[in-house]
Amino acid sequence: MKRILLVSALLMLTFTSFAQQSRHVILITIDGFRPDFYQDASWGMVNLRMMKDSGSYADGVNSVFPTVTYPNHTSLITGVTPMKHGIYYNTPYEPKGATGVWYFYYDSLKVPSLWDAVHKAGRQSASIIWPVSVHAPIDYNIPDVWPLGKNNDRRIAMAENANPSDLWQEVQDSATGKIQPDDWAMNNGELIFDENIARISGYLIQKYKPAFVTLHLPCTDHYEHQIGRDGYLVRKSVSGADRALGTILEAVHRAGIADSTTIIVTGDHGFVNIEKSFNPNVLLAKNNIKAQFHACGGSAFLHLEDKNDKATVDKVITILKALPAEQQKMFRILDRQQLDKIGADPNAAMAIAALGHVTIGGAKKGELIKPAKGGTHGYYPDFKEIQTGFVAYGAGIKQGGHVKEMNVTDVAPIIAALLKLDLGKVDGKVPAGIIK
Repeated sequence: MKRILLVSALLMLTFTSFAQQSRHVILITIDGFRPDFYQDASWGMVNLRMMKDSGSYADGVNSVFPTVTYPNHTSLITGVTPMKHGIYYNTPYEPKGATGVWYFYYDSLKVPSLWDAVHKAGRQSASIIWPVSVHAPIDYNIPDVWPLGKNNDRRIAMAENANPSDLWQEVQDSATGKIQPDDWAMNNGELIFDENIARISGYLIQKYKPAFVTLHLPCTDHYEHQIGRDGYLVRKSVSGADRALGTILEAVHRAGIADSTTIIVTGDHGFVNIEKSFNPNVLLAKNNIKAQFHACGGSAFLHLEDKNDKATVDKVITILKALPAEQQKMFRILDRQQLDKIGADPNAAMAIAALGHVTIGGAKKGELIKPAKGGTHGYYPDFKEIQTGFVAYGAGIKQGGHVKEMNVTDVAPIIAALLKLDLGKVDGKVPAGIIK
């Protein structure tokens, strides 16, 4: 512990004389990241707490709806809601049944991103395991993608979709050593996935010094799903993510760019402990309704066979409102006007958002209500537990800056301002008191 504190202190001294202008921004997401991880010292994030105390932070960050990984990561780099950027869920709605495909490919985006702006400005970018980044305009890219079917070895898809084509081999030769299947996965309480992502990112920072780096650390989310908001594996993964932050801090120092680098640590959503699963498609099947709910953990979105079939929407609402009072307390109904207001999927006729310790499942058969355990997200973003966090540190960042509340869509405008990029019209804004 003394050594960790000493390293943090040395790095803090290195970063004390920040250049006024940021020339490098590193955007780090910890999947399932919560404000208590840096506000409560018991979580053990010594690097992040140093960054918070020496930079700016938020008490809470509101996600876009649904509060799941892919839509929110896309809002982080575009500054707009899913309705505009086109990544509505983690997985696209497939009326004939889910094939296992996610929104892997960058051409699904309907708006420009920070990567486009960096490329247009003639500068370089790098990215490791960022959602929706296959074939993105990124100079050094290992995207978040995996094979479909029973083969769960991510390495094959990484090698096939890395840019440049030899990057996957390069990072093994220079950063990690030979990566085995279990080195690029989340198994048995291990954190080596986050560790390898940090090592690769650190190598790319030192070797190429890109203007913009994005990296995504997924382990914390994985273990919060398994056991809920707290417990040994969650605390272990949070401290592991902090060690990954230390690797990035050290890489910036070794690259000689500490005085011109900004590091932003944020997330995509918080977490809720769950006890029950509500399965609305069971109701639709029993009543021969020609529509399906696309489930997203704490919410589900109704998709019709005919988009103009208002009678079916009314019938679904009638069925939901006819449930016993105790079951109706498990969710609330969101009409199309409410979905428009929050910027959710324009193709959904309506949605339901779970309440309390309830998750919404996609099953069409079996019991309407089933027991559930662990944790999840996907809820409507209007309560504290589902908020994510934000810490900014380094060049151009105000020391002692504090924002009560901000939005995921505010992150891209902050980065655009720091790097003097033109991102066009966005939904977010730069909160007062963060940038010098």
